[in-house]
Amino acid sequence: MGIQRTGVKVSNQLRDSSLFRPSQSEVDLYQHDMEDFLLDSAAEPAAPHQNKLLLCDLLDISGVLSEAASAIVDDSFTRCFKSNIPEPWNWNIYLLPLWCLGVIVRYCILFPVRVLLLTVGWIIFLGAFIPVHFILRKHDHMRRKIERGLVEFICSVFVASWTGVVKYHGPRPSRRPRQQVFVANHTSMIDFIILEQMTAFAVIMQKHPGWVGLLQNTVLESLGCIWFNRTESKDRHVVGEKLRKHVIDPESNLLLIFPEGTCVNNEYIVMFKKGAFELDCTVCPVAIKYNKIFVDAFWNSRKQSFTMHLLRLMTSWAVVCDVWYLEPQTIRPNETPIEFAERVRDMIAKRAGIKKVAWDGYLKYYRPSSKLTEKMQQKFAESMLRRLRTKTSDEDLSTSME
Repeated sequence: MGIQRTGVKVSNQLRDSSLFRPSQSEVDLYQHDMEDFLLDSAAEPAAPHQNKLLLCDLLDISGVLSEAASAIVDDSFTRCFKSNIPEPWNWNIYLLPLWCLGVIVRYCILFPVRVLLLTVGWIIFLGAFIPVHFILRKHDHMRRKIERGLVEFICSVFVASWTGVVKYHGPRPSRRPRQQVFVANHTSMIDFIILEQMTAFAVIMQKHPGWVGLLQNTVLESLGCIWFNRTESKDRHVVGEKLRKHVIDPESNLLLIFPEGTCVNNEYIVMFKKGAFELDCTVCPVAIKYNKIFVDAFWNSRKQSFTMHLLRLMTSWAVVCDVWYLEPQTIRPNETPIEFAERVRDMIAKRAGIKKVAWDGYLKYYRPSSKLTEKMQQKFAESMLRRLRTKTSDEDLSTSME
């Protein structure tokens, strides 16, 4: 009876312990594994009058331990943001010389050539962009058209500096005939660069410091890009209003949104924010898949600056990538924005060959408050004391009857 009660508690805790519910298959798999584990533990005979608790007793009294056991067995959230360390292949005398030759070629030949290419590209870009931006200020239509072309040019230079091998599938986005918004899975800031070299999108993006922030305030600002700060709750309402105005403006650039809200390692896709699916417009899914044969394009912004990320790409052999422009989608009758977002996420995950997980990517930026932690600790302590007192009373009654 205690085992069955445990299975029900584990199922309830899985539903209520997080902000987002896992799929039924995950719940069933977890419950099945836990029940097998508890049955094995309960099958071990206990010595008579032994004053010890079995693991099944602890799990009976503690939802915290049940959640911890689940996290240890299958931490699907952490795996979404983990970089894959390449396995070393220069482990013998035959392969080591080839590896050393590759290092010399990449760092002493390819890297200087790529830096030179990037420098020349920036000189050409700034030499044309600055005069156009100020001289043609009164001619908005012509200025925007030239600036879009220049942004596509500098993004192409960036892709060339990584020896980018990008294959685009499907029709290239054109100037919209109607209200549209493009949504894509997110692995790195280079996702934007790869898509931008084909079409000058206006993007919604986290505000960054340093030279990236300078580009956001100057070059990308001219495209009508929208910036936000994920730590400011007031920004959500402001950004929502800007998105609606941008979509209905016939002169604005195509809008690109990464609804995951954070970079994921291109093996998983986390839950989409529903904001992009509440705009009452056509949603065009874009699936991006990187081939990690030469380099892992995932950018872990908590461990590496974007400058170091670019240097790692520029010292690799090449960045290999596939981009699919999928069929545009509209919200169906009686379909909620959340259901619409899930349907689009299914399309992207299936096309890119990545796994869906029921997690909010923003969780990696937050930690539980001390108040919540203390409350869970107190609840755990009370459950332990109550169970221990009950077990002690039962043992004393059994001893007195003997």
